[in-house]
Amino acid sequence: MLRYLLRQMPALVLLLLAASFVIFISIYFAPGDPLATLAGQRSMPPERMEKLQAQYHLDKPLMQRYFLWLGDVVRLDFGESISLREPVNDRIREAAPITIFLVIYAQLLVVLIGTVSGSIAACFRGWPDTVIIVATSIGVAIPNFVAAIILTMLLAVNLDWFPVIGDGENFWDRLYHLTLPAISQAIVASALLSRVARSSIRNELQNEHVQTAIARGLPAGLTFRKHVLRNASGPMLSVVGLQVPAMLAGTVVIDRVFDLDGLGSLLLTGVNSSDFPIVQAVALIMVTATVVINVGVDIVLAFLDPRIRLDRRQ
Repeated sequence: MLRYLLRQMPALVLLLLAASFVIFISIYFAPGDPLATLAGQRSMPPERMEKLQAQYHLDKPLMQRYFLWLGDVVRLDFGESISLREPVNDRIREAAPITIFLVIYAQLLVVLIGTVSGSIAACFRGWPDTVIIVATSIGVAIPNFVAAIILTMLLAVNLDWFPVIGDGENFWDRLYHLTLPAISQAIVASALLSRVARSSIRNELQNEHVQTAIARGLPAGLTFRKHVLRNASGPMLSVVGLQVPAMLAGTVVIDRVFDLDGLGSLLLTGVNSSDFPIVQAVALIMVTATVVINVGVDIVLAFLDPRIRLDRRQ
């Protein structure tokens, strides 16, 4: 397993370097002049403009600027916000816990709902399978912002079960406040996972070793957990890993609908105010989280299925 992990590290580093360069260079393709943005679209004395150029390394060649910025990022220094006039790190520390809590909460709902519903559809043919297929078809077709609006109207406004805005203070209060945002994020992903789980589990149930275990009289629950669910977990874990980018991107909408001060809201603020240090920082954090989580999923898959490690060696 350690050798397998070490073989993945060079690709991970190269991918992160490429992503960081794309994020850095994309700012210079955006409309407008970065120096004018730094000056707040106001005319300033030449001495002040030169100071701004030196502060943000705009007086240096492009590649030198990139490596200077990358060196600061490696030290976890994302610079100073242009519009807020405060360190970007401070805003990241305030916003990141909300987004992390929301994504983990939504992913737990996805795994729970998708696995249970997919298992029921795979094991029980007839009306349970039909109901779940129809429900997942509807779930896949509902965008997260539409789900957020519907859930807010039904469960928050009409029934008054959940708060409409805010992220809570302590753990349980935050769990309560982020339930509707997490469900809004989880609907599409859980529907996709349910379909993949149904297909994978049904294929495993037809394998000879499973049929042999059932014929020998092994307990159904033990057979399902040991011989079916574990072997079917590969495609399911892949779906969970692939949903991370969608959930991180979806926080831009979810944060706005539920008035959350997460990374999505911070990214939107940076875009609206042309605050490129904030945009670069949040985009890089989201990309890094996506890459790391997907590599983690690959490692878990290699642990569950040694054939993956063997294939990679060939």
